[in-house]
Amino acid sequence: MPEAAFKDTAEISIRPITAADLPTLIALYQHLNADDPVLELSLAQRRFAEILAHPGMTIFAAFDGEKARSSVTLAVIPNLTRGGAPYALIENVVTHADSRQRGLAGKVIRKATATAWDKGCYKVMLLTGSKDPATLRFYANSGFTQDKTGYQIRRPV
Repeated sequence: MPEAAFKDTAEISIRPITAADLPTLIALYQHLNADDPVLELSLAQRRFAEILAHPGMTIFAAFDGEKARSSVTLAVIPNLTRGGAPYALIENVVTHADSRQRGLAGKVIRKATATAWDKGCYKVMLLTGSKDPATLRFYANSGFTQDKTGYQIRRPV
């Protein structure tokens, strides 16, 4: 049975994830790639500790009470070009299926980009594998332009 969705986005708080929030973040990530195996809690705790220890890494989430409803990961990366201005990468944009179409992803993306600007970044990038026109429109409406060509290489399995 689906969870009851919240009714008012005014009740939502946007903040960085803490270690105490890890279980709700892991549950939220099941809505990103439903086929991914659930990460064992001890491994998730180790990985999250690495994230916290990594300068420039923050996971922001929209919280309805204690539950993370939407999140993004922000990585601010030091740089030797552009006058030494860092740049940022947004990854793992996800909203709980019961909480979509309420503006939460836009709120966490705005928080992440505002943080990037506060840290002096000259640009914020994101990649999406989605071909869904609604998703692409969402990113465009969030201020991103599709004016670069992205490539990736994945480790052979």
